[in-house]
Amino acid sequence: MKIVVLDGFAANPGDLSWEDLKSLGECEIYDRTAPDEVLTRAADAEVLLTNKTVLTAAHMQALPQLKYIGVLATGYNVVDTDAAKQQGIIVTNIPAYSTDSVAQMVFSHILNIAQQVKHHSDEVHKGRWTNCADFCFWETPIMELRGKKLGIVGLGHTGFMTARIAIGFGMKVFAYTSKSHFQLPPEIHKMDLDELFRECDIVSLHCPLTETTRELVNADRLRLMKPTAILINTGRGSLINEQDLADALNQGTIFAAGLDVLSQEPPQANNPLLTAKNCYITPHIAWASREARVRLLQIMVENIRAYQSGKPINVVNK
Repeated sequence: MKIVVLDGFAANPGDLSWEDLKSLGECEIYDRTAPDEVLTRAADAEVLLTNKTVLTAAHMQALPQLKYIGVLATGYNVVDTDAAKQQGIIVTNIPAYSTDSVAQMVFSHILNIAQQVKHHSDEVHKGRWTNCADFCFWETPIMELRGKKLGIVGLGHTGFMTARIAIGFGMKVFAYTSKSHFQLPPEIHKMDLDELFRECDIVSLHCPLTETTRELVNADRLRLMKPTAILINTGRGSLINEQDLADALNQGTIFAAGLDVLSQEPPQANNPLLTAKNCYITPHIAWASREARVRLLQIMVENIRAYQSGKPINVVNK
């Protein structure tokens, strides 16, 4: 069995091992693959692994040996799953491998904004504390999280873990979710989407990107939010209309945003969020802890072994 990894660098830039994967068959591993290199590199592969390299219906039609596509991520929108199903190609993903790491990043952004950690650390290094007349100084609001309302949009694995952390901080947690009241613990209260944006002090996005959720956060919804509100996105960049969010931040419609994802990655230099007021951006690293990436590679191997045994798991195009 020939296995080809099209873009393995993000998951394993060299600090982890591919040996378990190599034990499953002939294996070729590429750090990155350009669109015009896909067919050449994937030729004769039975198993094709991709993270962000797009695989289209045309690719699949040109690869008659291809039987299995493994996405090295939870989201699988880079693969035309309908075309794969029509051609009898199994597509799997890696679910829930980064739940704890992503929820941790949510609160890294929340705590940075609430305490203005980076700002005050920068000011200390500039000499502000050394030259201060008092034993302390602060020049931005500092927010205590206890009692604040956190609204979670999408209560899957990461949304639920984020809720658990918030409960530990003494926050009041609300969720926009398809789950019924009976499926929720008593500490999580179901709320309509617009009400959630209107009432909550912090809103965190955890829903998948679909045609119905694309630009879910737009000018109309941002106007519902409190001027002191914080928006967090560790889901998908296109859940947000980025120009609308930049305008809302610059005009003081909301207080701040913490983002780990953007609509185009890497972003273009003219992305309005790069210069927006109180906009804190990390480069899509919420998933990338060593622990999460170890789990990703373990599940990747388990998925392929299950395929080899004739009982595939984590299939997304049944």
